[in-house]
Amino acid sequence: MKLKNKYFILRHGQTIYLTKKKNFIYPRPDKPPVKLTKKGEKQIKTVVKKLKKRKVDELRSSPRCADACVIDLIFSSDFFRARQTAKIVAEELNKRIYFDKRLRDINVGIYHGGPKKDYYRDFPTHSKNRFNKKLPKGESWRDCRKRMLNFLKDIDKRFKGKTILIISHGDPLWLLEGAVKNWSFEKLLKIKINRVNFIKVGELRKI
Repeated sequence: MKLKNKYFILRHGQTIYLTKKKNFIYPRPDKPPVKLTKKGEKQIKTVVKKLKKRKVDELRSSPRCADACVIDLIFSSDFFRARQTAKIVAEELNKRIYFDKRLRDINVGIYHGGPKKDYYRDFPTHSKNRFNKKLPKGESWRDCRKRMLNFLKDIDKRFKGKTILIISHGDPLWLLEGAVKNWSFEKLLKIKINRVNFIKVGELRKI
């Protein structure tokens, strides 16, 4: 997929649903808001340092690159954990945040707030059906991939030659990266099952 801009993706920082409540699925709607842990905040502050170092390194190697070497635009999911992540980055880089509902976490419908074991029992990760089978009152992986791609195509039409940071969640970013890099469903499934090359919490990647 040929893109007019440079894109970085960032998964939000650690939350309690990745520690004490790791056996449960995030609630939806996002109330009460799920905040980053102290470690999660630290993870994102480390990411900002990397972005700043990248800017300095590129300016040293090519002083004329100037604005092209920094993050020009930040787009984020509007869920609180992503908003909090975006705020940390934006304050350090002195940039405005644009929130977009298309960057929200995958909608698992009736399973939100419940135990993961029920969700995985009914919809095992290893099944290819997950790409097309909608969850009750939720969406399929294909649905999630489509909205993420629609977002990217929309942004890529509106801007040119910009460096853009996208802040979102694990599954949507996994599906978006796969679409941009033309990964097959088989490769995506392998990454999802083995968790090898699956974007980590607080991880920054260029796509």
